[in-house]
Amino acid sequence: MKISNNSIIFFIFLSVWSLNGVAQEILTKEEAVKITLENNYGVQMAKNDLKIADNNDGLLNSGYLPTVTASSNATYVRDHNNTAQFRDGSSTELINAESRRYNAAGTINYTLFDGLGRLYNYKRLKETYQLSELQARQTIEATIFQLMTGYFDVARLKQTAQTAQQSLQISKNRLIRAKYVYEYGQNTQLDVLNAEVDVNNDSIVFLNTEQLYMNAKRDLNFVMGREVQTDFDVDTLVTFIPTLRLDLLLEEAKKNNVSLLQADTNINIRKYDLKVDRSDFLPTLGVSGSYNWAEFQNNSAAFLSSQEAYGFSGTATLSWNIFDGSNINRVKNSKIAIENEEILKKQIEQQVVLDVSNAFETYQNQLFVLQTQEKNLLTNNRNFQRSEEQFKLGQITSIEFRQAQVNLINAKVNRDTAKFDAKLAEINLLQLSGTLLDVKF
Repeated sequence: MKISNNSIIFFIFLSVWSLNGVAQEILTKEEAVKITLENNYGVQMAKNDLKIADNNDGLLNSGYLPTVTASSNATYVRDHNNTAQFRDGSSTELINAESRRYNAAGTINYTLFDGLGRLYNYKRLKETYQLSELQARQTIEATIFQLMTGYFDVARLKQTAQTAQQSLQISKNRLIRAKYVYEYGQNTQLDVLNAEVDVNNDSIVFLNTEQLYMNAKRDLNFVMGREVQTDFDVDTLVTFIPTLRLDLLLEEAKKNNVSLLQADTNINIRKYDLKVDRSDFLPTLGVSGSYNWAEFQNNSAAFLSSQEAYGFSGTATLSWNIFDGSNINRVKNSKIAIENEEILKKQIEQQVVLDVSNAFETYQNQLFVLQTQEKNLLTNNRNFQRSEEQFKLGQITSIEFRQAQVNLINAKVNRDTAKFDAKLAEINLLQLSGTLLDVKF
């Protein structure tokens, strides 16, 4: 299928209109973070998990409250043929004799002492809730990093598309000049054909980059949890934190890194598990009280025709499990579990130091690359300006001018890529140090 030049021009017009459209929403980084924290699906589920942990952490799940039960029943008996023999030797025979029995009871049970097991279990629930908070924070941090990656990808592609558009315009101007000069017989048709080829190639590059740009915007909308077709513009300005020191970042990481905080919480949970297991070696004291009511309506063969009783009753129970081999094994296993968690924490500490150190070096390297690309861009820009002047004077060929143009475009793209890569390296460093949620983008 052959596509006409008019179709290509039409598609380019639409792309340029989309890229430079008027009245587009400027989505700032702060607004993107706010929208994501409200709408992102993963963040919403993390918040719901935190609500579940909060419910489990409440007093109703602590074991400190008494249990209250109520019960009642009714019994109806009808004997079709009942022969009763009394002590004085007399007897009677009853046909269809009826008797009824009713009773109801309310009972309350409370454990006064259980070897402190419920105390440690309650504290364990507090630690479990804190662990859920850290897991939610970890999800939020990962989501914010994903958001910033998508945001800066949109910003990078926006600038890349603008650069491709500039390159296309340069090639169009060159084609117009080549046709004009050819008409006056000052060059060959080969220059015109070369210029047309470069215009077509630059058109394809621009359209492909514009397509990637639109895809990236839809991907970012998805991360934010909003309608993927929502149109917006982004801020391409990038600022860096001026003073980041490795020693301070490592110090912050040891205090705030979410993986390390989770390791500390897991150790505390294991310690409470051990105390709960040890509580089984102590006695348990419980009390219960009940209020009972009963009514009997007997048939005529019974000594009493009816009877009603009600009143309170109370019970105190002391139990002590003198020996249980499984308790001993549970205590041993709990001690081993604590040791494993402490070993894991040491491993995580080393991993955090390694990751922060590597991320810091990567960040420093990206900043150096950015500075180098900035200088390279200035050099290529001066080279292109001089080449453009010489080309207009006929002192260099179109191929040499095209090479200067390509070098300038590549320099712009490399500079923009280095800029956003450096910013993402900084964000990754902040995440590892546990300070990502404390900074403003």
